[in-house]
Amino acid sequence: MPGLRRLFVDAAAAFAVIGVFWLPSIIEVAGTWRSVAGLVLAAVVAAAMLLHRRLPVAAATTAGAVTVAASLLGLCQDPMLATAWCLYSLALTRASRVRVFVLVVVGAVAVLAAVTGVPEDSLGGWGQRVVIAAAALSGSWLLGVTVGRQVESVRESERARAVEQAVRVQLDVARDVHDVVGHALGVISAEAGVTRGLADASEQELRDTLADIENHARSALEDIQSLVRSLRAGPGMEPGRADTAAPVPGISRLPELVAAARAAGVGIDTRIAAPEQIDEVAAAVAFRIVQEALSNVVRHAPGAACTVEIHADGDVLVVRVRDDGPGKEDGVSGFGLWGMRERAHLAGGTVAWRNLPDRGFEVEARLPLGGAR
Repeated sequence: MPGLRRLFVDAAAAFAVIGVFWLPSIIEVAGTWRSVAGLVLAAVVAAAMLLHRRLPVAAATTAGAVTVAASLLGLCQDPMLATAWCLYSLALTRASRVRVFVLVVVGAVAVLAAVTGVPEDSLGGWGQRVVIAAAALSGSWLLGVTVGRQVESVRESERARAVEQAVRVQLDVARDVHDVVGHALGVISAEAGVTRGLADASEQELRDTLADIENHARSALEDIQSLVRSLRAGPGMEPGRADTAAPVPGISRLPELVAAARAAGVGIDTRIAAPEQIDEVAAAVAFRIVQEALSNVVRHAPGAACTVEIHADGDVLVVRVRDDGPGKEDGVSGFGLWGMRERAHLAGGTVAWRNLPDRGFEVEARLPLGGAR
């Protein structure tokens, strides 16, 4: 539809220019070879006006040359309006290459042409036509360049947003892969290590450990498959929302994390009092933060006692994970901790971590219950 509308506008403009500025002169010389030449030249100009969007350079050049030739033969009175119509499209395509100096010169010509008064009978009427032609051509060029630069600016903004979105998706994927795979491998490694350290482990204990490892691996694989499906669903979707076929990580899945960490040798005390109504984004971020915090305990403080607290403080969800392990070395912050901070920021919240005064480490997140603000 937009293409047909533009074609209709071009046809109407060509009909007006030919009807007003060409046909009267052609009719005056009817019956001579000049009338035939006038009709041919008029058809060429009309074709140029219809094709100026596809062939801007050829259309503007052809319209200008034919109009000048027809004017010299007395076959038209067109003050270069057809050429100005074609020149607009040429200016659109060359807008980014036009220098400021050229714009200033063309602008000065347009202003001078607009304010110059020329008697209608000067130079046999050519003086007025030249002034009108200068105003039409310069005005068309300036308008085309202005619109072209605005269009290019919009395109640049869209490209920048697309790049930003691609980077954001890449970071989301990196965080998800780190959290899911890192947690699963950490728990599997810790559980296998605990079982290996039991010199008198029975066959049933070994089978139970292998079953737990299999479950952790299967769960991680399902999460990765869910992530892949969300990527195939299309860009621009929020983490935790794109894949409707898989369950969204949330508060209800925290017992799985706690059970896995306990199986890996971490003693965990849970104090979960989350409100019934909680935004999906906040719930997903809370789940990932607890997941990463417990993974860090499993990897860096094996055998430590840990407390997981979740409660509402007004319109904020507080998530706190505290352990009595050795704490974090000064100046050392892994991808997991910064991934927590990025997730919380995207949800409109904050994350802070610190070594406890005597011994241990604490991660605390504060997330808006209504999601990102």
